[in-house]
Formats: sequence, C-alpha cells, structure tokens
Amino acid sequence: MGAFAADWINLGLRWFHLVVGIAWIGASFHFIWLDFSLRARERMNEGVYGTSWMVHGGGFYHVEKYLVAPANLPPDLHWFKWEAYLTFLSGFGLLIVQYYWNASAFLVDPAVLAMTGPEAVIISVLSLAAGWFVYDALCRSPIGDKTGLLALCVFAMIVGAAILFTHVFSGRGAFIHVGAMVGTIMAANVFRVIIPNQKIITADLLAGRAPDPRYGKIGKQRSLHNNYLTLPVLLFMVSNHYAFLYAHPQSWLVVAFIVLAGGMVRHFLNRVDAGADPKSVAWALPAAAVALIAAIIWTAPRGAAHGAAVSDADVLKITQTHCVMCHAPKPSHEAFKGGEPPKGVMLDTVENIRRHAAQVNAQAVQGRAMPLGNETHMTDEERARLGTWIAQQ
Repeated sequence: MGAFAADWINLGLRWFHLVVGIAWIGASFHFIWLDFSLRARERMNEGVYGTSWMVHGGGFYHVEKYLVAPANLPPDLHWFKWEAYLTFLSGFGLLIVQYYWNASAFLVDPAVLAMTGPEAVIISVLSLAAGWFVYDALCRSPIGDKTGLLALCVFAMIVGAAILFTHVFSGRGAFIHVGAMVGTIMAANVFRVIIPNQKIITADLLAGRAPDPRYGKIGKQRSLHNNYLTLPVLLFMVSNHYAFLYAHPQSWLVVAFIVLAGGMVRHFLNRVDAGADPKSVAWALPAAAVALIAAIIWTAPRGAAHGAAVSDADVLKITQTHCVMCHAPKPSHEAFKGGEPPKGVMLDTVENIRRHAAQVNAQAVQGRAMPLGNETHMTDEERARLGTWIAQQ
C-alpha cells in the first residue's frame, strides 16, 4: 500500500502542478503579448500609455495600460500571483515525493559523489535558495541595467549550476535540479519583486502620493525574464522521462543548448509581437535550430564496443544482480515494493530482456540512468557486456 499511496500522491501533485503551471504560463505569455501589442490612439483616457483591442470567444475586449496607475482603482482589482505560488508549491511537493522520499535512489549516485540521502536533500534545498540569491544579486547590481550583459551572466549562472549539479547528484537528479532552480527563480521573482513592487505603487496611489515608476520598470524586467525562461524550464521538468538528456557525461552542455534554443524561440516571438519585421529577427530561429541540432548530436547514441560474445546466462546474471529488484513481477526495492515494476518493464527472464532491449540499451548501456542511483554499483564492464549482448540479438 505504501508504493500505491505514493503513486497516487505523485499523480495528484503532478496533475495539480500541470494545471496551475498552464495557468501561470498562459497568463505570462498573454501579458507579455499584451504589452507588446499596445498602441497609442487618438482618443485615450488620461494617463493611458496604450490600448489593445482583442476578439475571443465571440466577444470583443478593449484593454488599457496605465504607465504608473490610474487616478482611481476599482475594489475588484485582480492580482495575478496565485498561479505562480501554487506552481512552485506543487513543484516542490513533487520534488519531495519523487526525489526526497527516495533520495538515495533518485538523487545519489555513488560514482558521482558518495553521500547519504539526507545529505543530498540538504544540498538540494540550499542550492535552490543559492540560485535565487545569486540571480537576484546580479539583477540588483550595475549589471542589471545592461540587458545583454545580464542575459549573458544569467546564462552562465545556469550552466555553471548545471556543472556543479552533475558533480553532486545523479544524472537524473542533476537535470531536475536545473529545472527546479530556474523554477524557484521564476516564482521568487513574482513573490519577492513583482507583487511587492506592485503593492508599493498601489499604496502610494491610495495615499495620494505620486508612484515611483522605477518599481514598475523593475517588475517588468523580472516578468520578462520569467517569459524567456519558460520554454527551457518546461523541458528540464520533463527531462526525467528521457535518459538520453541527462545520461551524457557532459550533460551540462545539453542544458546550455536547451537554454539557448528556448530563449531564441521566445525572443523571436516577443519581437514579432512587439511589431518588429520578422525578417529583422529571423536569425533567432536558425540560432535556436542550431542549438537544438547540437543537443541532438551531443546526445546521440554512441557505438557499442563489440568484444567477445556474451551468453544468455551471462546477461541474465547481470540483470539478476542489478535490475530485478525493481523490474520483476513483484519488485523488492523499497520504492516499488508491493506495486508494479516501473513502466511495466520486467527483466527477470531472457525473453523479457530481449523484449525490452532497446530500453535497457538506452537506460543502462548508453546512459547511467539505471540502476537507480547505481545502488548496486553496476560496473562499466558489465554495461559493456550488456551492450554487446544486445548488439548480438
């Protein structure tokens, strides 16, 4: 029942995280587009910076944006914040259920760094907080006033964090922590900067003081950062399903390619939404394609070294030692005990190994994703023999 309950908690959190995440991303994309679509018109109310006309669902919508704030605010002012807060909270809940609950299996790889599960959890929490403080310090420093330099520094920070994570956690754990760190930065931007700044502006307005436009400018900067980070973070958060992403010895370079590809696509869309001639920013899409192709080439399967023939008995011995604790009709591993084998994959017989040979090759031969956390200390020689057997089939 423990594994069954854990699966339902995981599923519930994942479903909730997906729903509120869609709401947050949708609002972010819409408001960035809305800002870029604003146009000055002949007749506008006092203080209005620009307006936008939209049609959706059979109706027409007219939106006005005030640079600072209107003279009077209605009592039913809506604040877009809970989408971000709930996305972060549900995401952190998933991190607890999926990774902290069985940290020794999902976060720790003795071949990378020998540590206990609790130690891995402590490092995880501290690293997520550190990511926010470093990013926030960059934005508040003189670098924050130079858009290009700040973008380069944030990019370097993310890649640097990826390098550190790959020297601390398992491949799967390292990749998910890049996504978790970026997601934490995005949520903290809303909680620590965007909403507080908006509250300062609102309080000044209600008190009859002239609001400082600097707070709105800072909030817009952080909102735009969130917009650019959205596409990369989405891929990082689903990376645990694709071993070829995180199994490479230099998977941090895959992180760099993903950030570049996602950022370039977002830049093209934002500039076109702002009214720029698509030809003037057409370079962004080929740049994104080059980054994506580079990631594909970097993660491509490497040819297996074919040595002496490996018998069925030999390969069965390898899987009995390293695989069947999870991949058996009745798993004995504590993470799956009493439940079903992961993804229904069973490796308890030669026939079953042959049936799932492609998955075994991807997860345990080409990559080091399996066994989980390399708990059984599977050697490179055993992986090579397993690959040789698969090549013989």
